[in-house]
Amino acid sequence: MSGAGAGAGRAAGRGRRIILWRHGQTSWNVERRFQGSTDVELTETGVGQARRAARLLASLGPDAIVSSDLRRAARTAGELAALTGLDVTQDEGLRETYAGVWQGLTHEEIIARYGEEYAAWKRGEPVRRGGGELETEVADRAAPVVLRHVEKLPEDGTLVVVSHGGTIRTTIGRLLGLEARHWESLGGLSNCCWSVLGEGLRGWRLLEHNAGTLPEPVLGDDD
Repeated sequence: MSGAGAGAGRAAGRGRRIILWRHGQTSWNVERRFQGSTDVELTETGVGQARRAARLLASLGPDAIVSSDLRRAARTAGELAALTGLDVTQDEGLRETYAGVWQGLTHEEIIARYGEEYAAWKRGEPVRRGGGELETEVADRAAPVVLRHVEKLPEDGTLVVVSHGGTIRTTIGRLLGLEARHWESLGGLSNCCWSVLGEGLRGWRLLEHNAGTLPEPVLGDDD
């Protein structure tokens, strides 16, 4: 498993933590329009979500922040940076899944036009949604970014990764060593909610999933 040896010899400490934080709301999320790698800005509601969540995450004492370079993630990360004084490292490897012709379509339009492809994806089959990336390819580019930044953390340090629903799901699946067909079982992330991975002696463990201030619906990509 990737990062499986990272916790060796640290039984006495808490171990390092990874907080994977989804960006705030966009207009396309509200419309249930597939964004993928399209660069869509936060709504005013999304900015408010980011500010509220940032106050909670700042209290956890993060040591580093890395973000997708798409504006919705970068703006979300900026709210935490403003509170912590940390710099944000942007990396295109953390972008949302490229989904080809699906991008810009609503959930209903995707089902109407590409119903068989959508159903196959939901069954856990490897599908290039809209002619785009496989989920395993997203994990291939995103998980190494996360692990590179984890390696720079102090012992018991915390990394905040600001990314997208689909990318976070595939990264968690990869770091936990789950087979790709089981990644769907992790469930979606609501806007500005996060999941926490903790370092253990046998690899990464899922400590929290879709955590936030109050229960929110899962809107938009990869729900």
